Amino acid sequence: MQECKISLESASMCSLLPDNNTHDVWPRFGRGPTVEPEYLLIHHAIEAQAAARPQGIAAHCEGETITYGELNRQANRLATLLRQQGVAPGDHVALFVERSIPMLAGMLAALKVGAAYIPQHVGITPTAQLRHIMDVASTRVVLTLSSLESRIPLTSQQHCICLDEFMEVASTPADDLNVACSLSLTPDRLCFVLFTSGTTGLPNGVRVTHRNVCNILLTAPGNLGMRPGLKVGQILNIAFDMAAWEILGCLAHGATLMIRGKDIAQTAEQCDVLIATPSILGTLDPLRCQQVKVVALAGEPCPQPLADRWSSFCTFYNACGPTETTIVNTMQHYRGAGALTIGKPTPNNTVYVLDEAGQLCQAGEQGEMWAGGDCVTAGYLSNPTLTAERYRPDPFLGQGRMMFRTRDLGRWTANGELEHLGRVDDQVKVRGFRVELDSVSAALESSDRCERAVTLKLDSRHLVAFVYPVTTDIDDARRRCEERLAYYCVPSLILAVEHIPLTSRGKVDKRLLLEWAMTHQVDATTRQGVSA
Repeated sequence: MQECKISLESASMCSLLPDNNTHDVWPRFGRGPTVEPEYLLIHHAIEAQAAARPQGIAAHCEGETITYGELNRQANRLATLLRQQGVAPGDHVALFVERSIPMLAGMLAALKVGAAYIPQHVGITPTAQLRHIMDVASTRVVLTLSSLESRIPLTSQQHCICLDEFMEVASTPADDLNVACSLSLTPDRLCFVLFTSGTTGLPNGVRVTHRNVCNILLTAPGNLGMRPGLKVGQILNIAFDMAAWEILGCLAHGATLMIRGKDIAQTAEQCDVLIATPSILGTLDPLRCQQVKVVALAGEPCPQPLADRWSSFCTFYNACGPTETTIVNTMQHYRGAGALTIGKPTPNNTVYVLDEAGQLCQAGEQGEMWAGGDCVTAGYLSNPTLTAERYRPDPFLGQGRMMFRTRDLGRWTANGELEHLGRVDDQVKVRGFRVELDSVSAALESSDRCERAVTLKLDSRHLVAFVYPVTTDIDDARRRCEERLAYYCVPSLILAVEHIPLTSRGKVDKRLLLEWAMTHQVDATTRQGVSA
């Protein structure tokens, strides 16, 4: 097999690797199993469930339910309307809604006509971002709810369809006939476009195909054992890529989607399958969630205490993968013993750990992770420059395949699992030394009372850490850092907090934490001035 080395700065394709022992690392460790998904288009899997179990409950939301048969009929009705209004294969349909049953019909209808839906949670996403998304995606039709219609920033060329009002009209037996797309749909047709949170500027739309989605949702372990009779929580922001894991994964396997209201815990306690970020799972009481059979976490590093607590009574997966690699591309079934890792590549996917010279790392060597295989999405919407920076031809798989630069640091363990060592962006310089923030947090979390820690760079000489719960023994946590890490890695300030603030996507709100740290410093300085 021909292998190349890749400059991580220029990512140019270069000469063959030297003859060392690295050439067998990625074939042995970095290649997931080859598995063919049962369906090539995700809505075909949902239609099959509707045909097999028309009376099965597809979704439950605040006292209301809908069967698979009725969901499919309403989606067929809506798909016919979308086609009449000029929505064609390859178009983008804005899905600007709140969590609801009509939201599901909107998703399914868009897919039936060969369009890609763009989910955004109105009320959470700023109006200016909604306008930006519609401009970039050239959307003409917005699917929304009647209570939200006035908040959609439409132009004269755009219009809304209110899903709840549309679904007030009862379906008929004629609506059982699935709408067939006028063009032959291939697995490389877009399924949805997910826009990043935009915390570093205007959000970028990631183009996700049916091949990408079917590959993770219709194969194990990504299918999470979902099946008829199980309840799957829908607790995440619908604009977050992991929400597609909840929604499409559930419907494709005939389970019942439990769409939450304002109380996440109330819904979670009724579920068999939970998909969440560590920050969200950390807010739930496992003693009240004993019905849960499967948990899958991704989006952030998972604290060891959290994994130990939940894996003691349910099947627990720790997973990893940026939006650009379709929800997750590595998973570990953590059984409560041994090292907590992000596991191995999921089916039909590959991972390459490359050093700074762009060469494959041996087991135990730290490098940057690049992702290949069927998880690699189709690039950014209307942003060819950024696409060219992050997506590159895959010299390992060849045959025109692409790979994606994750900017995650990792290394292979001796048994072929991946240790996540933080983000490239989270490697900071303090007092001239390189520090991995996640390593500091892990040391803090090793203290007996600490369940969660977040470490941030305060300035060029100091780190600040936040530990939860507020009863954490700060002296013991600091001692753990001093025992495990170099002196410059020990936080200058450790604050015990009553809660870790989260963003709308269920991740740690680092910006707010830094504001808290600055406020604490100002308060401390003021107190010193008064006492003096």
